[in-house]
Amino acid sequence: MTDFKLKICCMGAGYVGGPTMAVIAKKCPDIKVTVCDISQKQIDAWNTNDLPIYEPGLLEVVKECRGTNLFFSTDLDTEIDAADIIFISVNTPTKTQGIGAGRAANIKNCELCARHIAKVSTSDKIVVEKSTVPVKTALAVERILRCNDKGIKFQVLSNPEFLAEGTAMDDLFAPDRVLIGGQQTPDGLKAAAALSDVYARWVPREQVLTTNLWSSELSKLVANAFLAQRVSSINSISALCEATGADVSEISRAVGMDDRIGKRFLQSSVGFGGSCFQKDILNLVYLCETYGLQECADYWNQVILMNDFQKKRFSEKVVSSMFNTVTGKKIAILGYAFKKDTGDVRETPSMFVLRDLLQEQAKLHIYDPKVSREEMWSEMNYTCGVNHDNTPKLDESVTTSPDAYAACDGAHALCTLTEWDEFKTLDYQKIFDSMAKPAFIFDGRNILDHAALREIGFEVYAIGKPDPVKFPEAVLQK
Repeated sequence: MTDFKLKICCMGAGYVGGPTMAVIAKKCPDIKVTVCDISQKQIDAWNTNDLPIYEPGLLEVVKECRGTNLFFSTDLDTEIDAADIIFISVNTPTKTQGIGAGRAANIKNCELCARHIAKVSTSDKIVVEKSTVPVKTALAVERILRCNDKGIKFQVLSNPEFLAEGTAMDDLFAPDRVLIGGQQTPDGLKAAAALSDVYARWVPREQVLTTNLWSSELSKLVANAFLAQRVSSINSISALCEATGADVSEISRAVGMDDRIGKRFLQSSVGFGGSCFQKDILNLVYLCETYGLQECADYWNQVILMNDFQKKRFSEKVVSSMFNTVTGKKIAILGYAFKKDTGDVRETPSMFVLRDLLQEQAKLHIYDPKVSREEMWSEMNYTCGVNHDNTPKLDESVTTSPDAYAACDGAHALCTLTEWDEFKTLDYQKIFDSMAKPAFIFDGRNILDHAALREIGFEVYAIGKPDPVKFPEAVLQK
């Protein structure tokens, strides 16, 4: 089909742009969708069956639509000029230096996209912020676009994503809501209606919400802040449970049955990770500080501090339980991605546990079904500053294993740090027989059958569960 009703261009071929555009293409066969990126390597990967990101169900949709009405290209100029709607879906990392370093979002990439759109466009466009951005970013994008000298009119919309990695395709096919923010002017409302019509092809109209620009931009930050807050809240209680002999799973169940609270995001763990939670909360903190709301900033910053505390607490539990030293000991790390069903390692808690145990001179053997050694080192260097230049014998200290059994063979301990389903069904008798004794398990996701493991002979420690040394009677009751 060459006579398309509408043409969409997405600038950015990452975790958001790729899946979102694939679903639009599948649901709207009369719309041409082109995903653009300046990285030839990234685009080349999208044009193969070895996609640059892993997301259950994504490959099937891409294969169905690719070459028909879904395209991947590095020719930004042509695709931008031809498009009716342009999505900006680029990375907005936390600033590492300058004003607001460590908290403020760097919107440089968004500004560069806006300038390029203004430069190459020859007709009116709708420009859609898909990236997570600070409030009032749309104003900056709008001002840049308005400065074009060709008399072209642009309407800027905010359309934040609310995707969870691992279930992103389901989230796109059946979203809780689609949020579209625009200027409350006739042209702004018309642009919002045009984008609403695209989503209405498969999303019920009552779930397509329209707001002003600033409410839409802020809603994304607030949604992630609330979700992360729940994780940090239950993790704070997990520490109290370990100190008192209570069981955090029982508390989560009791609390979650209250309809006012709900059951979701009440699973304690080694901590939250991913590209959004920490970045968006820090952005929210910086916004509060910018507007003189220090008490509000301190409140949200505590969510981050609690997450850091939880990761450090897990590492310290490993060391203290293993006779206060792990020097020279082999420790198996099962899982490196920040959650199951994704290969994303950004801000993964595993990375921080790995860093802490490296500092204790442990020998680490890591297995994750979707994370490569290259991806692991790249994120370690970017986030933790751990690399081959500043960490002697790094390759000797860290081994990437082909499977869980190889990682655990001869190990003094194993740590489950990602909740991959396959870790629940491993032959733990076989693993126990292959490990040094006493054999320790540190369950950072509470996914294992602790009673069965203790029956085999493991010494088991888990997040928010009674400490087997402090509360042996509580463990026996299980």
